Amino acid sequence: MPHAPPPHEHHHAPGVPHPAQAAPWSLLRMALPARLGMAALIAAGLWALVLVAMR
Repeated sequence: MPHAPPPHEHHHAPGVPHPAQAAPWSLLRMALPARLGMAALIAAGLWALVLVAMR
C-alpha cells in the first residue's frame, strides 16, 4: 500500500536543522537604549504577574 505524501514538503536534508527565518523583531538587533527599555518593560510585566499571583 503506498504512503500518502506529507502535508508539506521539507526543503532540507533530514539531518540538517530548519533554516533560520527572519523575526519581525529581535531583542538582539535593537539599539542598546531600546534593548534596556524593552528588558525593563518585560521585567516589570513579570513582576506584576508575581505580585498579582501573591495577592
